[in-house]
Amino acid sequence: MGCVFSLPEDRRDAAERAPTTRETSFLEKMKKTGKNIIVFYGSQTGTGEEFANRLSKDAQRYGMKGMAADPEEYDMGELARLSEIPNSLAIFCMATYGEGDPTDNAQDFYDWLQENDDEDLSGLNFTVFALGNKTYEHYNAMGKYVDKRLEELGAKRIFDLGLGDDDGNLEEDFVSWREQFWPAVCEHFGVEALGDESSIRQYELKEHTDINMNKVYTGEIGRLKSFEVQKPPFDSKNPFLAQVTVNRKLNKAGDRHLMHLELDITGSKIRYESGDHVAVFPTNDSGLVNKLGQILGVDLDVVISLNNLDEESNKKHPFPCPTTYRTALTHYLDITHPPRTNVLYELAQYASDPKEQEMMRKMASSSPEGKALYQSWVLDSCRNILAILEDLSSLRPPIDHLCELIPRLQARYYSIASSSKVHPNSIHICAVVVEYETKTGRINKGVATNWLKNKVVTDNGHKSTVPMYIRKSQFRLPFKATNPVIMIGPGTGIAPFMGFIQERGWFKQQGKEVGETVMYFGCRYKNEDYIYQEELEEAEKEAVLTELHVAFSRDQGQKVYVQHLLKKNKENIWKLVHTENAHIYVCGDARNMAKDVQTAFYEIAEELGGMTRTQATDYIKKLMTKGRYSQDVWS
Repeated sequence: MGCVFSLPEDRRDAAERAPTTRETSFLEKMKKTGKNIIVFYGSQTGTGEEFANRLSKDAQRYGMKGMAADPEEYDMGELARLSEIPNSLAIFCMATYGEGDPTDNAQDFYDWLQENDDEDLSGLNFTVFALGNKTYEHYNAMGKYVDKRLEELGAKRIFDLGLGDDDGNLEEDFVSWREQFWPAVCEHFGVEALGDESSIRQYELKEHTDINMNKVYTGEIGRLKSFEVQKPPFDSKNPFLAQVTVNRKLNKAGDRHLMHLELDITGSKIRYESGDHVAVFPTNDSGLVNKLGQILGVDLDVVISLNNLDEESNKKHPFPCPTTYRTALTHYLDITHPPRTNVLYELAQYASDPKEQEMMRKMASSSPEGKALYQSWVLDSCRNILAILEDLSSLRPPIDHLCELIPRLQARYYSIASSSKVHPNSIHICAVVVEYETKTGRINKGVATNWLKNKVVTDNGHKSTVPMYIRKSQFRLPFKATNPVIMIGPGTGIAPFMGFIQERGWFKQQGKEVGETVMYFGCRYKNEDYIYQEELEEAEKEAVLTELHVAFSRDQGQKVYVQHLLKKNKENIWKLVHTENAHIYVCGDARNMAKDVQTAFYEIAEELGGMTRTQATDYIKKLMTKGRYSQDVWS
């Protein structure tokens, strides 16, 4: 099994932002600090922001000055005036989220680009690097749009659009692009590509020997003490601590652990709709944190701040400060992901064995051998930072530099498995615990799912809590309850459909007329992982579910999946879709299942609608545009 990294694609917290009198003019800030390159990022899970920071650091290596910027914080109308700064350049690191959408922090910028047809950007030099994932329908839609739209508005592209694919190797895509990008920039501006190889620190360490512990962050995401005194509204910068009221294992047997949790949101004023996502902020395993402290020989309870050396930056600290190393490694830093090449590059200087130093530099280089080594030794072997320190015995970096380089630990998104009509004060989560053995014989555990698994309802008399907020989605039941729905969700992909089924049942109880409600579920074995079996069979008995089809993939010689059952019931499927205006919903694995299901629909449209493959594809794509074929998928 390969490495499993759930990378939902980031919002920083209030603690790291400058005071509210913040300057919304990036132009003034650039002029004041003598910068000529600005790197905007559209980022949901932090990777876009990470890449933007790397590019702005690179600028310094080439004798230019750069700054990374969140488009949400600035007046993007100033792009037209960037030419007031000589040799200026705007770089855009744009991730795509959901169904080809902009990330939350780039939504306003996207709207601005769409609405302003008369904007003249003819003085603007730009380039775009897009972050996406090929398993999704709208691969890199946001990056492609920004690239095309800036050109339409008269801006000058000085280097080709870069396309990063997180299904392949996003890091390699970025490194390869960046390596051709900088020489092109140097040539364009007529500067010499010196490329200073030294490491550049972005933050300086301050140790606090005598500090009031009330001023120290202990894991809060936003304001200090926000977990002790909770104030609505709750969102990504101010999560609500929800109590865990239920945590039960769903599967009857087998070696996996599927779980159902219920979070109490009473009194929080939090509202949600079926189909929304709940975001939770997990913490890292304390054993892992302690091992890092041991191997680096550090007292993890020292109180520190990492302060930005660039005083003008909006980002004063890489994570909430002052805090302890233990809190940073537990709550704020992603210590389980395999480190990206820039981290290896910057840490290489601390390896006292020249061979190990050379190996690290090689992995961070763009030579084919270096890339292959990084792929096999880091990615395929799923080595996190601790494994790297264990396997390179001469590498002992200062912990503060390590904390500066490691990316932020991100919130994890789960499809809500309940309906607010039935459970207004409770949010249900359905998830499978991630745990696997790596090629080096280590056991890797998914951060969020193992943390959730251990959230027992009462722990030594204390109630377990989970920091959370809601992220609205487009995954919605039809406006008219009489429209039929076809739900396809194998495994934990059933989550949003538990909410949908509860909601359709509630409408029925209210005496409303409800259309056909059809469920396609799949699992491995009927007696092992048929989760929510009782609830589904009860809904069928009550005629809330008009049809229930379950594919048990391994209960017989040949594998049977949901797409096989769709084909088996093709006449009824086609009638619902083609003549009865049914809405189709697909939830679960993007890489195989969602593609195979879509192909099954193409084949049904060909066979029963008498279409060619091209016509069938167009037909299904039209359903998507009309909002009648929705997907909530992950890879």
